[in-house]
Amino acid sequence: MPVIRGVLDRIVLLFAVVLAGCVPSFIAQYRQRASGRLEQVVADLAPFQKIADSEHGGSLAALVQYHLQSADPTFHGEGAALQGMLNAAERLRALLSGLDTDLYHQCVYLLAHGDLDLARSTWSLYQPGFALTLQSVMFALAIGVLLWLLFLAVWYGVAWLLRRRPGGTGPRLASGGSVTASRS
Repeated sequence: MPVIRGVLDRIVLLFAVVLAGCVPSFIAQYRQRASGRLEQVVADLAPFQKIADSEHGGSLAALVQYHLQSADPTFHGEGAALQGMLNAAERLRALLSGLDTDLYHQCVYLLAHGDLDLARSTWSLYQPGFALTLQSVMFALAIGVLLWLLFLAVWYGVAWLLRRRPGGTGPRLASGGSVTASRS
């Protein structure tokens, strides 16, 4: 059993470090995708910004309100679509701003505030990579060791539970409370 655990725990450690080392690459691709979406929304809003500049003092919010106050359902629908694009641009700006930090805080931000649809679309085209920057290597080692320690805790916890249960191979309590050796 110690040989199996020894081999298995080294495999888990290696796998965990490599897996954690790919996280910075995923975050970089996620940021690129978010940036691309923001550029597209801004490009889609450009013609409306020109209208807002000439008719509403440069305020897209005023143009949206003008559309939303219209009795014409098509015009009202355009106002709702414009508002959706403005909301998307603001959300993407906030996302990119939250990712403008160190790797650890990027991970925390993504776990707390990430866009699930954006993460899915990034994952669908994800190309694994292992960045060799100091920050990425330290992140990979730290997370890899934490996952390895978690594996060891589960391994030893299960082994302890199996030794303690009735019918296990560990020492048992006799009816008087004294420890007796189990016979196999």
